Amino acid sequence: MASAGPDRVKSGSPIPAKRYTKGDRTKERITDAAAELFAKSGYLAVSLRDIAAASGLTHAGALHHFPGGKDELLMRVLERRDQIDADVLFDEHLDAWDHLDQLVHIVERNAMTPGLVALYAKLSNEASDPDHPAHRYFLRRYEILREHFANILGEVSDGRLDPEAAAQQLLALLDGLQTQWLLAPDAIDMRGRLLDFLTLLGIDTTRWKSG
Repeated sequence: MASAGPDRVKSGSPIPAKRYTKGDRTKERITDAAAELFAKSGYLAVSLRDIAAASGLTHAGALHHFPGGKDELLMRVLERRDQIDADVLFDEHLDAWDHLDQLVHIVERNAMTPGLVALYAKLSNEASDPDHPAHRYFLRRYEILREHFANILGEVSDGRLDPEAAAQQLLALLDGLQTQWLLAPDAIDMRGRLLDFLTLLGIDTTRWKSG
């Protein structure tokens, strides 16, 4: 969610499809294993040897594909998720209400992907340490999201809100709901509480409650 949208290719400039090699498939397998282990145990508790074993490789084999080791793998896991969310959240052709639609859809998706939610919850907490390899990533991620949601909330509220404060409150709500949901998924309705919060901000949520 924290990166700008992908560069768009000019029409009339076809680019040959990238050949998906055996090495590419191995990298994806390692990345999948890393994401699963990071989500389960956190970054600090997982070693590159653990990731290699989970992906059916030796430690040397994992290093061959990711010479930067566990730090490089961590950034690959985060960037891969961002590539997907950036297409959804930062589409320049959407208006503010469409962007809120996408936020609601992402919350719905997160309720079906506990591994992803656990990954971000654990890593964002660990990354509060300035020495953590993902510290700058999460610092920038929240800067971008605060600015993004401040623009959206400012527009849909017609100037009735302090958009910067509302954006901070929104992100705090989403993070807190995710933590509670991980602990008690049957007791926490993340989508419902998001809509309640938007209602408290004076935003008409009829479009989502009737859908």
